[in-house]
Amino acid sequence: MATDPAIAHSLDHVGIAGADLDALSAQYAALGFTLTPLARHSGRRSPDGPVVPFGTGNRCVMLRQGYLELIAIVDPVAFSNTLDRFLARYAGIHILALGIADEAANLARLRAAGFDLPGIAYLERPVDDADPAGPKARFARLPIPDPTDGSTPEGRLQLIRHLTPEAIWQERFLRHANGAEALEEVVMAAADPATTTARLARMAGLPAQPDGAGGFILALPRGRLRVTDGAHLPDILPGAAAPTLPFIAGITLRTGDANRAAAVWFAAHGIDHRIAPDGTLIVPAQAAGGAVLRFVGGANA
Repeated sequence: MATDPAIAHSLDHVGIAGADLDALSAQYAALGFTLTPLARHSGRRSPDGPVVPFGTGNRCVMLRQGYLELIAIVDPVAFSNTLDRFLARYAGIHILALGIADEAANLARLRAAGFDLPGIAYLERPVDDADPAGPKARFARLPIPDPTDGSTPEGRLQLIRHLTPEAIWQERFLRHANGAEALEEVVMAAADPATTTARLARMAGLPAQPDGAGGFILALPRGRLRVTDGAHLPDILPGAAAPTLPFIAGITLRTGDANRAAAVWFAAHGIDHRIAPDGTLIVPAQAAGGAVLRFVGGANA
């Protein structure tokens, strides 16, 4: 059955933010990930405004399903698109993007659900900053506004459709020494998991279910979100600890070889990690830019 085009269909990407893009990139390269070249962001600051350079840049870990964006401020004078505000809270995951097939249908749904969105935001960036005349990645984005009750936002939440997926999902970027293939899960801690989950469910257009480990699960056609409180966070994501709430604590990555390549790579390169009884590999936040990484084989995803 075809997926409803007016709902979110996948975990598109998470954004892991740090103060120094070179240092953050070096950490992820050491973990066995292949990274895309440096790219500077640009976009329209209003729906009908001109495309202008932003102050942020990224390098990405492209997976066969979803991706990780490593992001930092590379020009402190230019518009940071709120990244400076998030970094003042902690270094780690501050961006959560869900994939959509139809931005206009989702805009209508979000407005009907009570979200005050001005319109569709169009962003673009070169695939490689060193080749500004080369391919550009273009996106249609629906940025979710911050909570209206004045509470701290969970992060930069958005729905996104890739207008040029072939520009960044290149085969040369999809092969990783650690065997990672898919973004399976994002784990978030919140002071009031029910309220946060309800907001995420409205964002996605999908219902949530109780989580036996505490909190709630929002299952997408591809991937899922788990929301819990600070006390139950380590039960779901071993080793995670919330410095503040809300907090996007970490992710689960699926490998294509039951974690064999990751285990070999981590051992050979002295990567801090632990092996759980079920065979999952856990990389602590301090080794991954503030995000706990959980590697799973297909059977224990």
